[in-house]
Amino acid sequence: MRSNYFYFRRISTRWKDNDIYGHINNVEYYSFFDTVINLWLLETGELDIRDGQTIGVCAESKCRYHASLAFPEEVDTGLRVVHIGRTSVRYEVGLFAADSSQLAAEGSFVHVFVDKKSREPAPFSDKLRAAFQSIYLEVSQET
Repeated sequence: MRSNYFYFRRISTRWKDNDIYGHINNVEYYSFFDTVINLWLLETGELDIRDGQTIGVCAESKCRYHASLAFPEEVDTGLRVVHIGRTSVRYEVGLFAADSSQLAAEGSFVHVFVDKKSREPAPFSDKLRAAFQSIYLEVSQET
């Protein structure tokens, strides 16, 4: 459901995103996830890709596909956080054709924050924790 996502960015598909079957190739969906997450982190001011001492590395990602997307099409990427740990966070991303309420794909992505040099887990700042809280949605875990 579109209303369960708190941050949206529109991403343009590219010619190269389509596969031989005429729709966006599955690997491109992961690129959309990575893009919306990192744009959000940049906008919070908590991701310094050049001089930051802490970086987020992907520990897990997955995707479920519900409807096709294709070039040329705009994709609305919705973002929320569903788990906040000490050094990790789980995001969920919803992909929608522009202005559509139909979910085309949904994914999850776990960032573990580490020291840039040592690659050891590093707790994130209180400012970043507050940013995560601002797009947090408590979800029930289905078994």
